[in-house]
Amino acid sequence: MKSAKFNLLFIASFVLLAACQTKQPMVAEQAAGDDFQTYSAEDFFKTTSVFGSSINHDRSAVLVSSDESGIFNAYKVALDGSGKVALTDSIEESIFVNSWFPNDDRILYNADQGGNELDHVYVRNLDGSIVDLTPGDNLKANFAGWHENDQHFYIATNERDPKFFDLYRYAVSDYSRELIYQNDTGYQLGSISPDGRWLALSKTNTNADSDIYLVDLNDDQAAAMMVAGSADKDVAHGIYTFTPDSQHLIYGSNAMGEFNQAMAYDLSDQSHSVSYQADWDVSFTYFSDDGKYRVTGINQDAQTVLDIVNTETQQTVKIPNLPAGDLRGVNFSDDSSTMVFYLNSDTSPSNLYTYQLGSTAAKRLTDTGNPNIDEDHLVAGEVKRFNSFDGLEIPGILYKPKQAATEKVPALIFIHGGPGGQSRFGYSALTQHIVNNGYAVFKINNRGSSGYGKTFFHLDDKKHGDHDLKDVVYNKKYLQTLDWVDADKIGVMGGSYGGYLTMAAMAFTDEFEVGVNIFGVTNWVRTLKSIPPYWEAFRKSLYDELGDPETDEERLYNISPVFFGHQVKKPVLVVQGANDPRVLQVESDEMVAAIRETGTHVEYLLFDDEGHGFSKKENRIEASNKYLSFLDEYLK
Repeated sequence: MKSAKFNLLFIASFVLLAACQTKQPMVAEQAAGDDFQTYSAEDFFKTTSVFGSSINHDRSAVLVSSDESGIFNAYKVALDGSGKVALTDSIEESIFVNSWFPNDDRILYNADQGGNELDHVYVRNLDGSIVDLTPGDNLKANFAGWHENDQHFYIATNERDPKFFDLYRYAVSDYSRELIYQNDTGYQLGSISPDGRWLALSKTNTNADSDIYLVDLNDDQAAAMMVAGSADKDVAHGIYTFTPDSQHLIYGSNAMGEFNQAMAYDLSDQSHSVSYQADWDVSFTYFSDDGKYRVTGINQDAQTVLDIVNTETQQTVKIPNLPAGDLRGVNFSDDSSTMVFYLNSDTSPSNLYTYQLGSTAAKRLTDTGNPNIDEDHLVAGEVKRFNSFDGLEIPGILYKPKQAATEKVPALIFIHGGPGGQSRFGYSALTQHIVNNGYAVFKINNRGSSGYGKTFFHLDDKKHGDHDLKDVVYNKKYLQTLDWVDADKIGVMGGSYGGYLTMAAMAFTDEFEVGVNIFGVTNWVRTLKSIPPYWEAFRKSLYDELGDPETDEERLYNISPVFFGHQVKKPVLVVQGANDPRVLQVESDEMVAAIRETGTHVEYLLFDDEGHGFSKKENRIEASNKYLSFLDEYLK
């Protein structure tokens, strides 16, 4: 399948939490008096993280990114199960694959520089040579899909104006390019119809209201026309895809209720109809290239449930004899005869499978787990809910360590990034390392998290460091009701926005024994004034949710932990990437200095070669070891 369906937000969380491989030997300790083992960070990260599902032109191989070398590189994985071949050998920058070329084994991939998020798009030619298709400094680019004629592909780049992305069409033959949409208005670029005529655009009006536009790329004089929007109420719309015949735009809308549903816009008669409905958010819909299969993802209580349907028969595709786990990354060959996908669970990292439609079983193509870890010693999460300070029900995922069968255990509240993110099920070497070593983990989805309806999502607007922080405090109260949790040993931990709430919990409350702040915002005034220029299209939405630093500076100052380091009374660990463009290193530098001025214990781990998330496995291992040693000393 030629089209790219790659979620950059997924990458950001993936590189922070995903499992990986290491050259260091496994060391397993028998837990005294128990029938399970505890494992080291080296053990848990001695697995391989792999993603990517583009099938090549002759249906012989899948293109994936894998970190088996210690950093993400591109690999060709044979569909007959005969093995894989490395296509790149980077030792510095992680390589994130996009797609094969339609008629040969050239590939397209993205890479930034040391985690600075300024991605360029590269092509690897058949002779192994690499060409930067978007050369230059201080620009960001991304692959935007293929034309159905197989002779052109699209790349979006902000090289002309750092604030906005323009769209270029590249020739497959010689990589010459043509500017086909100059973005002077600040739209967010969406899908391109397979025939290359229509470009879908979105415009964010507020953090609760967004519209969708279409522009005719065949008409140089055509203006963008609104096709989904509401003038009299807040409705959020999101672009999903075009149908393979280029006759309909499929988009998401929460106009009908709390959750996003998939809608279809008919380009011929401008009518709208329901494409797919569910009792939760419909997160995405896409099609095989020939339109024979439709894949729809439903965000059902922190877990993506896939519905794969044959559009000709309307029958759901059933893959026989699969082990337990959740399907991810489903893709099809051009003729829809071959399907690839990943299977993942809390206790097993993603493995790549292939399936010949109509056959009796799928074939597993990768073995990403550490064979020396017994999955029975790991823990699957369970959805739990508790009532917060105002009676609002707060969901989350609870991991109960094996040690809790015989003794009370310390607990950590883990807060996701965002704001507006969501803690979800799935394998995390970091989570399993901490839980396996005797800590309960509750991954809270506090108010403001996505996936639980638009009302819940907006409950924290301009109430950050207040109502969402109270949810974290009441999460502690819930954990204290569990007879297997040590009520006096509860800490808080999180990354990005979760790092902010961690520091807020340590500075503005006396509730928690320790805090682990992973590149968390600590100065909202500076952060909101220094957002990357390519976030310009989201600036209004960010200000609606968090506050405008020009008009809300006093409130933003008062919720910024860096100005209240003297109030931190319990030990804190801060972890930061030096190249982080979202949360600048100075944020963590100053937070650590502010705490140290009071004499309170604080430790600081800085990675010189990382950004907002840690992509190199040796760094992930070092960070995970640091988390555990810090927790063992100051919480356990």
